[in-house]
Amino acid sequence: MKALLDTHVFLWAISEPERLSPRARRVIEDPRTVRLVSVASAWEILIKVQAKRLKLPENVVAFLTREISHIAADVLDVRMEHVLRIYSLPALHRDPFDRLLIAQSQVERVPLITADPVIARYPVDIVW
Repeated sequence: MKALLDTHVFLWAISEPERLSPRARRVIEDPRTVRLVSVASAWEILIKVQAKRLKLPENVVAFLTREISHIAADVLDVRMEHVLRIYSLPALHRDPFDRLLIAQSQVERVPLITADPVIARYPVDIVW
């Protein structure tokens, strides 16, 4: 199974796994799961660190590089196809990063692991 991790799920998986639902934790920890972390999530984390809304224990570049590798995730690049899919999404969610993750999940046909109830209102397969 492949699964795309929402930004908060990525952060919880590496630092607060007890915040994950039992199902999300099982999927993430299953060695057969291909875990995907989007470039959009890295971008969102960088912006939050720069805005001082997220504090990390070390340099953000080193942190992201190490933690993505630590959970053995593949990086999902943002492609034009993903961006163009956003146009067809209903305006239910205001967060542009979440909208991009929804579009990536749809285009790549992979479930999105998220606790966000607004995302669950979109036609996307959710794991939680």
